[in-house]
Amino acid sequence: MNITFLYITDKNVWESNILLFKNANFLQSWNWSLFQERMGKIVVRLLIQKNNVTLGMALLVCEKAKRGTYISIAGGPLIDWTNQELINLVFEKIKLIAKEKGAIFIRFRPQAIDSIELRNTVAKIGAKTSQMHLTADLTLQLNLENSEDEILKQMRKNTRYSINKSDREGISINFSKDKNDIKEFYDLQIKLAKKHGFVPFTYDFLYNQFISFLEDDQVLMIHSKLNNRLLATAFIIFYNKEAVYHYGISTPENGKYAGSYACQWAAIKEAKRRGCIKYNFWGIAPENELNHRFTGVSLFKRGFGGEEVKYLPSHDISLSPLYHLTYYFEMLRRKFRKL
Repeated sequence: MNITFLYITDKNVWESNILLFKNANFLQSWNWSLFQERMGKIVVRLLIQKNNVTLGMALLVCEKAKRGTYISIAGGPLIDWTNQELINLVFEKIKLIAKEKGAIFIRFRPQAIDSIELRNTVAKIGAKTSQMHLTADLTLQLNLENSEDEILKQMRKNTRYSINKSDREGISINFSKDKNDIKEFYDLQIKLAKKHGFVPFTYDFLYNQFISFLEDDQVLMIHSKLNNRLLATAFIIFYNKEAVYHYGISTPENGKYAGSYACQWAAIKEAKRRGCIKYNFWGIAPENELNHRFTGVSLFKRGFGGEEVKYLPSHDISLSPLYHLTYYFEMLRRKFRKL
């Protein structure tokens, strides 16, 4: 197969091509690459074509870690995962780029549904399941092509009750594009991290991500408040007809009220207004893993109904004997963090 690899530096070229892939989400978007660059990372935007016809795309991020440099491809590459010849050629190119950047391994998690066939396919390029997640593998997604009444009917009774209760309680909703809101979101996240024992995101991480998508009106902070006191906030990204509940926080006072439910219902309605066809609640824990750190929030998310979508989990391709040290280090870290 005679294919061409193009390094893209023009936003319009990248975004016009990504629209060819219905399953592409924000993790392969131009603005996600802009966010990564603002975080000081090297980004490679790779367009794969044959006779000027686009066959695939891959947004590569060079990650510098204490355990070694590696290349991450979250939500990609965007290619035909049934075409082994194309897959082989694309990953041979990615391996060359990775080695040029001094990477000891490649980590990728494509927008492709998990299956035995797909696992066999990636095994042929030397990939094996990662010890750590790259991004959400098991997700919960609502079909927004249904009417609001139909969406409400598929929810659990308690969830519908809580949404209605938020109206009776007089909870108000505020849609914010104010980048200054990130400071309060970050501070509350720190408190939640200490309480629930998870590693919080840095302020720069949240701020740079927000402003990168803000430039194209692709992000909102949705706040629920009672008597002007914050109850909960949802950080929502809108991209390629999909709305993603990427992050969320709540205050101690939210435990007495239905602020989190009000946020989600407002986000779902806003996503429909914007023409989105999916609302992605992002990561959830498998139902049989009661000690998973996402178990509590997963119960909340599942109350809204929707379909559980399991993507191929993160896979690694080793490029150096040093990778084995990373593999065993992450194995221990995964057990410690209950991932």
